[in-house]
Amino acid sequence: MERINLGSHHEDAAQFREQIRLESGVDERDCYQCGKCSAGCPVAFAMDYMPREIIRMLQLGLIDEVLSSHTIWLCSDCIACYTRCPRSVQLPQLMDALRIRAREKNLAAEKNIGMFGDLLLGLIKRFGRIFEMGLIITYNLKSRQPFKDVLLGPAILKRRKMGLLPHKIRSVDAVRKMFERVKEMESDTP
Repeated sequence: MERINLGSHHEDAAQFREQIRLESGVDERDCYQCGKCSAGCPVAFAMDYMPREIIRMLQLGLIDEVLSSHTIWLCSDCIACYTRCPRSVQLPQLMDALRIRAREKNLAAEKNIGMFGDLLLGLIKRFGRIFEMGLIITYNLKSRQPFKDVLLGPAILKRRKMGLLPHKIRSVDAVRKMFERVKEMESDTP
């Protein structure tokens, strides 16, 4: 049986948990591991750890394991876990704070997630809405997987689930102003 040294690691974990509590507004100690969040999660089938396991790992101080998991990136913020939780643990808020910290510590399991977010926001800023085809093509090219999911394209186009060309909304300038305000707010934050 392997012994775990909880010396300075334990103190670092306690400090990390306190920071995450402040950033997310979620106290992982409120969870008593009933499993309702995991049972109701629509993407649990694809996760490496169930949502309740992420919380338990946090409680145990397994910070690097949590931050390098795929689960925190697969959470879609659908709030199914929160609505089922008897203790009202805001798991989506916690996952968001963990994603931010994983990127800061360069432990993100999904390495291209930053690029994807930048591309998505760039298209929204440009057109006022998402341009799915442009996002897919640009992401696949930049992530060096140009033929990923290419066989799905004809069926999607045939069913008119996605357009070949972008459509701008009438008030694109209003959307761009929102981006400018967010940028100003970020520059005002220390």
